[in-house]
Amino acid sequence: MGALMGGGVGLTIGFLFGSWSILQHGAGPRGVLSTLSKTMLSSAATFSFFLAIGSVIRNDSLEAAHLQMTAPIPAIRSRAEGFQLMRARWEEERRRGSASRL
Repeated sequence: MGALMGGGVGLTIGFLFGSWSILQHGAGPRGVLSTLSKTMLSSAATFSFFLAIGSVIRNDSLEAAHLQMTAPIPAIRSRAEGFQLMRARWEEERRRGSASRL
């Protein structure tokens, strides 16, 4: 989806800047159509590449956020219960660490 949107935006921007460049400096030896199409296609390729990468990054982060939001919420405990649970986990980690060193 990002590549398609980037392609559309790139073609539009390429048309605007290419037309402006042709009006300002002339078409050159290749002609108007060739110069304009080269500008439009290079702009479309650049925009579609970067927007495609951005959509992949965004999709990955949204998926991670969704997984995080759907994780079960632990029961609310008192401060003392939380402290006991924390100590029990520390002890378990210490036991696992000493067992792996042997």
